[in-house]
Amino acid sequence: MSAPAATRPRVVRKVPRAEGAPAAALPRAGFEAFFAPCPRGLEPLLAEDIAAAGGREVRQVPGGAEFGGSWETCYRVNLGSRIATRVLWRVAGAGYRSEDDVYRLARQIDWPRLFDVRHSIRVHVTAIRSPLKSLEFVTLRVKDAVCDCFRDAIGQRPNVSAEPDIRIHLFLTAEQATLYADTSGDALWQRGHKLAKVAAPLKENLAAGILRLSGWQPGVPLLDPMCGSGTFLLEAAGMALGDAPGLSRDERDFGFARLRNYDAVLWKRLRSEAAGRRSAAMAPLPIFGSDLSDDAVARASQNLAYAGIDDLVTIERADLLLRAAPAASGVLIANPPYGERLGEADELAAFYPRLGDALKRNFADWECWLLSADTRLPKLIGLKPKRKIPLFNGPLECRLYGFDIVSGQHR
Repeated sequence: MSAPAATRPRVVRKVPRAEGAPAAALPRAGFEAFFAPCPRGLEPLLAEDIAAAGGREVRQVPGGAEFGGSWETCYRVNLGSRIATRVLWRVAGAGYRSEDDVYRLARQIDWPRLFDVRHSIRVHVTAIRSPLKSLEFVTLRVKDAVCDCFRDAIGQRPNVSAEPDIRIHLFLTAEQATLYADTSGDALWQRGHKLAKVAAPLKENLAAGILRLSGWQPGVPLLDPMCGSGTFLLEAAGMALGDAPGLSRDERDFGFARLRNYDAVLWKRLRSEAAGRRSAAMAPLPIFGSDLSDDAVARASQNLAYAGIDDLVTIERADLLLRAAPAASGVLIANPPYGERLGEADELAAFYPRLGDALKRNFADWECWLLSADTRLPKLIGLKPKRKIPLFNGPLECRLYGFDIVSGQHR
């Protein structure tokens, strides 16, 4: 829930800082420092989510946003942000020159005060322009520091696991090392309402960001004519219902539930408040999906049913090149093939002009938004985009192209 206008925190739109840079020291006593990564290109939307959750001194960096706040703020971002990938709690930071410096930084933290030795751990390392030669070795040194701290304090050490209870993140720049404890556990885009998946999925937080960037609002007809496993449909329905994305996850899925300072009473209250804000739709939503593949339609239908919204979203088998618009106007959003799926340039060159013709023929008065890594798309479909927004689908650099389809439009 957004703060009142008079008290809403200031969001600093851009700072010249390396991707994923650690949080600066925060001047407000009693606040913790956090960092939330997100798909690149969605940083302004993430900053809005954090500010709405009560975050202070929110600063965007490429690939995320750093902020200060209380543990309630941390819980609220985990519960309510559709854009954040996870929320990391900053526990230490210092300059370094060697693996031994990083070991000493990790060794000075009172890890037994943070979590119980019975919880398994895993260390993740990310580096940008780090002078260290082996990230595997520095990962091992951080793990050793954590285990040595426990052994000296209580005579026991935590186990290391590929599926840990506690995730520890180390971020290295050329001169600075920063350690974080992960408060999210599994990535937040894993909403917990998908049983059936398809190849080349679009992560939920990127889909949610695309919906917001398009300007779509609940109540406006929405169509995903290449719906795959139904990611856009699930996110749009969740937004229309005011459903907090973290509500579908079990309490034990969150990393903060395994920290010693976990406030179960506060978390229960926040979940209850979020559940109370959820709308109860009495009729189908104007959200439509289709796909040429019978298998994709079956998988999307299964996911919608598992999420309990199959009666609210209309889905059918249909060919985008032939299907009619489900309403006189609305927003079409699609993640069409762009090389990663089709592979061959001649297939793309044949498909995109037909796609443009279908949009102009069947979707007059609609706004169409297409995500593509193929920069030839606007020329090949014969339409001039009104917006081109840089985004990253994982490591793949893409553009979100927005087109206004005007009645009688010609190539």
